[in-house]
Amino acid sequence: MLLSTTHQLEGHPVRQYLGLVSGEAILGANVFRDFFAGIRDILGGRSGSYEKVLRKAKEAAIEDMVEAAKDLGANAVVGIDFDYETVQIKEGGDMLMVTVTGTAVVTG
Repeated sequence: MLLSTTHQLEGHPVRQYLGLVSGEAILGANVFRDFFAGIRDILGGRSGSYEKVLRKAKEAAIEDMVEAAKDLGANAVVGIDFDYETVQIKEGGDMLMVTVTGTAVVTG
Protein backbone atom coordinates (compact mmCIF):
# COMPACT_ATOMS: atom_id res chain seq x y z
CA MET A 1 0.00 0.00 0.00
CA LEU A 2 1.45 3.33 -1.08
CA LEU A 3 0.73 6.20 1.32
CA SER A 4 1.28 9.87 0.58
CA THR A 5 0.33 13.28 1.91
CA THR A 6 0.53 14.56 -1.67
CA HIS A 7 -2.34 14.19 -4.14
CA GLN A 8 -0.20 12.51 -6.81
CA LEU A 9 2.40 9.77 -6.76
CA GLU A 10 5.25 10.32 -9.21
CA GLY A 11 5.57 7.28 -11.45
CA HIS A 12 2.22 5.88 -10.28
CA PRO A 13 -0.62 7.58 -12.17
CA VAL A 14 -4.03 7.40 -10.48
CA ARG A 15 -6.35 5.17 -12.53
CA GLN A 16 -9.40 5.25 -10.26
CA TYR A 17 -10.57 7.21 -7.22
CA LEU A 18 -12.41 4.95 -4.77
CA GLY A 19 -13.39 7.41 -2.05
CA LEU A 20 -12.53 8.85 1.32
CA VAL A 21 -11.03 6.55 3.94
CA SER A 22 -10.16 7.28 7.54
CA GLY A 23 -8.77 5.76 10.68
CA GLU A 24 -9.12 6.83 14.28
CA ALA A 25 -7.35 5.98 17.49
CA ILE A 26 -8.17 7.17 20.99
CA LEU A 27 -5.69 6.34 23.72
CA GLY A 28 -5.75 7.23 27.37
CA ALA A 29 -2.84 8.90 29.07
CA ASN A 30 -2.16 7.77 32.61
CA VAL A 31 -2.09 10.05 35.65
CA PHE A 32 1.61 9.60 36.48
CA ARG A 33 2.69 10.21 32.90
CA ASP A 34 0.50 13.37 32.86
CA PHE A 35 2.06 14.55 36.12
CA PHE A 36 5.67 14.04 35.00
CA ALA A 37 4.96 15.48 31.54
CA GLY A 38 3.59 18.59 33.29
CA ILE A 39 6.82 18.93 35.27
CA ARG A 40 8.85 18.50 32.11
CA ASP A 41 6.74 21.16 30.39
CA ILE A 42 7.59 23.58 33.21
CA LEU A 43 11.30 22.73 33.14
CA GLY A 44 11.50 22.42 29.35
CA GLY A 45 12.43 19.48 27.18
CA ARG A 46 10.62 16.76 25.35
CA SER A 47 8.11 14.39 26.91
CA GLY A 48 9.24 10.96 25.76
CA SER A 49 6.27 9.20 27.32
CA TYR A 50 3.77 11.37 25.45
CA GLU A 51 5.75 11.01 22.23
CA LYS A 52 5.53 7.23 22.57
CA VAL A 53 1.74 7.35 23.11
CA LEU A 54 1.34 9.74 20.19
CA ARG A 55 3.39 7.48 17.90
CA LYS A 56 1.32 4.45 18.94
CA ALA A 57 -1.95 6.29 18.26
CA LYS A 58 -0.71 7.49 14.86
CA GLU A 59 0.32 3.97 13.83
CA ALA A 60 -3.07 2.55 14.92
CA ALA A 61 -4.98 5.22 12.99
CA ILE A 62 -2.90 4.60 9.84
CA GLU A 63 -3.49 0.85 10.16
CA ASP A 64 -7.27 1.40 10.34
CA MET A 65 -7.18 3.69 7.30
CA VAL A 66 -5.11 1.20 5.29
CA GLU A 67 -7.58 -1.60 6.10
CA ALA A 68 -10.47 0.59 4.94
CA ALA A 69 -8.60 1.32 1.69
CA LYS A 70 -7.87 -2.38 1.12
CA ASP A 71 -11.57 -3.15 1.62
CA LEU A 72 -12.32 -0.79 -1.28
CA GLY A 73 -9.71 -2.46 -3.50
CA ALA A 74 -7.17 0.38 -3.35
CA ASN A 75 -3.44 -0.01 -3.68
CA ALA A 76 -2.66 3.53 -2.50
CA VAL A 77 -3.99 6.36 -0.33
CA VAL A 78 -3.23 9.95 -1.35
CA GLY A 79 -3.89 13.34 0.20
CA ILE A 80 -3.38 11.98 3.71
CA ASP A 81 -4.07 14.42 6.54
CA PHE A 82 -3.52 13.94 10.28
CA ASP A 83 -5.51 15.59 13.05
CA TYR A 84 -4.53 15.43 16.73
CA GLU A 85 -6.83 16.32 19.63
CA THR A 86 -6.91 15.86 23.37
CA VAL A 87 -10.26 15.02 24.86
CA GLN A 88 -10.83 15.73 28.54
CA ILE A 89 -13.07 13.41 30.50
CA LYS A 90 -15.03 14.24 33.66
CA GLU A 91 -12.60 12.59 36.05
CA GLY A 92 -9.89 15.01 34.92
CA GLY A 93 -7.97 12.61 32.71
CA ASP A 94 -7.08 13.18 29.11
CA MET A 95 -7.56 11.00 26.07
CA LEU A 96 -5.46 11.46 22.96
CA MET A 97 -7.36 11.23 19.68
CA VAL A 98 -5.63 10.85 16.32
CA THR A 99 -7.61 10.91 13.08
CA VAL A 100 -6.08 10.24 9.68
CA THR A 101 -7.96 10.69 6.40
CA GLY A 102 -7.11 10.29 2.76
CA THR A 103 -8.42 9.27 -0.64
CA ALA A 104 -8.26 5.58 -1.59
CA VAL A 105 -7.06 5.14 -5.18
CA VAL A 106 -5.93 2.53 -7.67
CA THR A 107 -2.65 3.37 -9.38
CA GLY A 108 -1.27 1.76 -12.49
